[in-house]
Amino acid sequence: MDKLQAIIFDMDGTLADTEEIHRQAFNQAFTEFGYEWQWSRRDYIAELNISGGRERIRNFLKLNLPPELRKSAARLARDMHRRKSEIYREKLSGHIELRPGVERLIKEARQEQIALAIATSSSRKNLETLLHKTLGDDALSWFTAIVSSDVVEEKKPSPAVYQYALARLGIKPDYCIAIEDTYNGNCAALAAGINTVITTHYFTTDDEFEGASLVVDQLGEPGQPFNVSAGDSYGARYVDVPLLRKLLAAEPMIKEVDAWNKVAAVK
Repeated sequence: MDKLQAIIFDMDGTLADTEEIHRQAFNQAFTEFGYEWQWSRRDYIAELNISGGRERIRNFLKLNLPPELRKSAARLARDMHRRKSEIYREKLSGHIELRPGVERLIKEARQEQIALAIATSSSRKNLETLLHKTLGDDALSWFTAIVSSDVVEEKKPSPAVYQYALARLGIKPDYCIAIEDTYNGNCAALAAGINTVITTHYFTTDDEFEGASLVVDQLGEPGQPFNVSAGDSYGARYVDVPLLRKLLAAEPMIKEVDAWNKVAAVK
């Protein structure tokens, strides 16, 4: 039996370089609500330690609102995040491309009848907008399981979103691999017992990815090879189905409880 039965993708930063679009949308929302806050790219790296846009805003408001206004932080965060999400989707409707190798790997998996899933802390609307824009109207049907913040409220590094995806796929964690881009995402997948491939970018290149099977700067293409930061690529120059099979065959399974205890201790 083929050990690789499913590939679970994160969304933001993994499927496409959307984090900069998110940053711009946060800043525009701050301006529209009458605040002068503006997150620089370096600021946003720190903000990514908190998964979920509403949670990110809520935490920021609690730290930066005057004391007399902090009681309204939750309501303001909800309203601000709603507008930020609208701005983000408007920006996505412009020019956006998938990261190198993403579409190729998705098509390879479909040809080999390997199930596809998405596990994201973003919303279903955001995901639909991205997939329609980059892969077309039928793309949603390619994924056996789509688990978003609309389904699971508990954000990464909690393993909840991956556990839910595994349940929908109907497979055990050692029969799939997750493609992630952040520390929190890596921790979430490992805590669910799923091995990971990490594709870094500007906002996560300095993150720690202990336990990942492979850390690269992109999935790569035949004419656009990846750069390896950690792990064994077995001579491959880009991530494809044969490489994922080798990674699963070589990697010992991480104990779910041990991984989650470690995450909890760090957090």
